[in-house]
Amino acid sequence: MLIRLLRAHLRPYSRPVSLLVLLQLIATIGMLYLPTLNADIIDDGVVKGDNGTILRLGGVMIAVSIAQAACSIGAVYYAARTAMAVGRDIRASVFDRVQSFSARELGQFGAPSLITRTTNDVQQVQMLTLMTFTLMVAAPIMCVGGIVMALNQDVPLSGLLLAVVPALGVVVVLLVRRLRPQFRGMQERIDTVNRIMREQITGLRVIRAFVKDDHERRRFAGASTDLADYSLRVGRLMALMFPVVMGVVNISSVAVIWFGAHRIDSGGMQIGALTAFLSYLMQILMSVMMATFMFMMVPRAEVCAERVQEVLATESSVVPPTDPVTELRTHGSLELRGVGFRYPGAEASVLRGIDLAARPGETTAVIGSTGSGKSTLLGLVPRLFDATGGEVLVNGVDVREIAPERLAEVVGLVPQKPYLFSGTVASNLRYGRPDATDEELWQALETAQARDFVERLPEGLDAPVSQGGANLSGGQRQRLAIARALVRRPEIYLFDDSFSALDYATDAKLRGALARETADATVVIVAQRVSTIRDADRIVVLDEGGVVGSGTHRELMAGNPTYREIVLSQLTEQEAA
Repeated sequence: MLIRLLRAHLRPYSRPVSLLVLLQLIATIGMLYLPTLNADIIDDGVVKGDNGTILRLGGVMIAVSIAQAACSIGAVYYAARTAMAVGRDIRASVFDRVQSFSARELGQFGAPSLITRTTNDVQQVQMLTLMTFTLMVAAPIMCVGGIVMALNQDVPLSGLLLAVVPALGVVVVLLVRRLRPQFRGMQERIDTVNRIMREQITGLRVIRAFVKDDHERRRFAGASTDLADYSLRVGRLMALMFPVVMGVVNISSVAVIWFGAHRIDSGGMQIGALTAFLSYLMQILMSVMMATFMFMMVPRAEVCAERVQEVLATESSVVPPTDPVTELRTHGSLELRGVGFRYPGAEASVLRGIDLAARPGETTAVIGSTGSGKSTLLGLVPRLFDATGGEVLVNGVDVREIAPERLAEVVGLVPQKPYLFSGTVASNLRYGRPDATDEELWQALETAQARDFVERLPEGLDAPVSQGGANLSGGQRQRLAIARALVRRPEIYLFDDSFSALDYATDAKLRGALARETADATVVIVAQRVSTIRDADRIVVLDEGGVVGSGTHRELMAGNPTYREIVLSQLTEQEAA
């Protein structure tokens, strides 16, 4: 998964990658050449007392060092730019894929996991990419080159490498095999911490209302402690690696000096060659340590890449049409024919055999008990998810065949939980129609019964709105959400229990103003409150996912027991008449 992910996102950066590999090659060759020059200075200059040779070779060493440093800086520069660009592209790919998800896929992953995958998981892959370009590219060149140069200095002493390098390889493989499952568990625990933190921030008022502060502290502390314990477990394994590697390095250095001294004493090796060999041994072991450091990062990055790839490989259940319809011949008609919907793996359908028709200039209401499928029914129209049976027709065309941009122009949805984005009142109202004038915004606010409270704000339309509209009341958020839909002026309005936070007086005024504003449009209202929908032209009654009645308020009161039961649970017989 990791290689596949990086291969796909590194392809556009083949030129800078080639350049940084070339710079790393030149810099590594320079590092490998320096010990040989140092050996020549000792053997041909210091031992023989030849100052000219010392100065000449010293000048060459300075030039090689400068070139090596310049190439290393250039390689790190291109490595950092490429790694950051790859991280940016992966994040963009994940974001674009999540944006295409329907409510089904969003529920499958969950918001906390998607946030972790887009941030922390991508960051781990990005960091591995950077370390690969800065360390891993140079490590094999340095290791192979160091072995060749060490053999060039003294073949018998190079036999030590046959024991040292495999020993380090075995240590690395054993530890990496232990680290991989540990890193997967750690990422899952980060998901849990994010989920609990998100719940506590979002539900702060509920926590305070039920005085559950201590309970939530213990809950977060438990998840945080679990993550800390797991991280310590991983840290102990990682901490074990460096002492082992350094122990092998130090033992190897002692062995080289020990056997090298005997070689010099017997005349089979010069002092400079021993110095150079020791330097090459250190370079070989350093390259193994660099690879070891990389191998420590690979398990976690691989787990993160799998999680990222899982999102990228998930196809949305709402598939854009291959030959989208952009021209719609009729205006504002909505029809559901035998519509059914079932969640994957569910035993029963949420909706079954729904037939419904809504026409321009009419208000159609949908009412039913909790869990009867009202919100699911509305979500099928703008394709928040697709029906698993039957057809949803907008202006006579199946919504699955209409271009998404065109469908968004025709259908305006005010969701059950109105969400406002951080910004201003104006930016939220212009969310669906950026070219709307201030006059149009004020007109929409007046219709939504929100003009008064917006005018009272010191900045008016430029008043700040915090994330989710947290600085506004529930009723204010609902009215702004309704105004946002009115600014777009769609042909079909869908109100999903959008008046629940309003008092009866404001509800009545808003419905009266909406009736005038949407006189030529199709209006579908889902509501729990009977007073909100009793004057609708047609009321559709849902029960356990099916239509059990349709008609006006008077007709349903006279002949539909389900509707009558709902009404009388809220109103008296006299009020309902």
